[in-house]
Amino acid sequence: MHNMKDLNLNNKKVIVRVDYNVPMKDGVVVDNNRIVSSLETINYLISENAKIILMSHMGKIKTEEDKANNTLLPVKSELERLLNKEVKFCGELKGETLEKEVNDLLPGEILLLENTRYMDYPEKLESGCDEELSKYWASLADAFILDAFGSCHRAHASTYGMAKYLPHAVGFLVEKEVKELDKIKNEKKTLILGGAKVSDKIGVIKNLLPTSEKVLIGGAMCATFLEAKGVDTGKTFVDMDYLLEARDLINTGKIILPIDVVTESGVKSLERINENESILDLGPETIDLYKQNINPDYMVLLNGTLGKYEEEKYEDATKEMFEFLKDNNFKVVVCGGDGASAAKKYNFTPYYLSTGGGASLEYLEGKELPALKIMED
Repeated sequence: MHNMKDLNLNNKKVIVRVDYNVPMKDGVVVDNNRIVSSLETINYLISENAKIILMSHMGKIKTEEDKANNTLLPVKSELERLLNKEVKFCGELKGETLEKEVNDLLPGEILLLENTRYMDYPEKLESGCDEELSKYWASLADAFILDAFGSCHRAHASTYGMAKYLPHAVGFLVEKEVKELDKIKNEKKTLILGGAKVSDKIGVIKNLLPTSEKVLIGGAMCATFLEAKGVDTGKTFVDMDYLLEARDLINTGKIILPIDVVTESGVKSLERINENESILDLGPETIDLYKQNINPDYMVLLNGTLGKYEEEKYEDATKEMFEFLKDNNFKVVVCGGDGASAAKKYNFTPYYLSTGGGASLEYLEGKELPALKIMED
């Protein structure tokens, strides 16, 4: 991959694809980790006298209403606060207003554009990697920097399409992620996986199994594994397509599954889950079992949460696990998404926090990420 330092950026218009798809509440950024992680690249570009154009998506845009709920304006305020510097904002993604804003930029100035996925309604131009849109955006600048690791698994106009038409390089955040995740692939580890969907995690488990001593399964996804063992998990979602693969993984002897759970009616042993109940957290015996299966000599890779931690009555497993990892100073890597938000909620600082959720998992799974691949050309 090309390094930013190989490009002459002095006085050049540079588009930086960042990942500012951050958690919001009432129009305010509640977790700024991804914004903070982009500052090193932005500050480098300021020092190189570049004219900086920042592009990011936020959420999914399927209706006009989605646009109002997913504006990047709150990100502009947070970025100004972090940089202690004015950030310009353009609500247009095409046309004369945008072109004037871009052409008026002075070296060292920053222009944040509105959510790239506004171009997904009424037609999916951004997510569909529309060729005309890719060319148009590329025509605004002299160079393209990819610094959105969390979006590298998406071949969109803003992550992939533009790179074909501009000199390009990866930013410091992407460079750091690739380096760290490459190390993680090969290091001895304990996997702690939660969340709802087994389909997202099966590939990761398979790929990392040779370097994993134990795999602790929590979240709603444990239901598919429990069903594979013949346990009736009530109305918890079970992914029937993955039962056989789950059974094969259980047979490796490395998978550790719950022995008690928390449903709508409290703590239950597995045989007492009834058909109207769902698994919403792990029970106290399971939490103890999981703690015993974490080897202090190995790193811990955590993705997702062990229960529906947003609700107080279902947060015990997630909260206790973070407290246990903190008290014992384990070397913990957290991969994006809910795991990162929970770490923040429980004041846990991991050894490494990956900004990519799905992208990190796909990278660790050994899949080729399209936006990274085009950066090598």
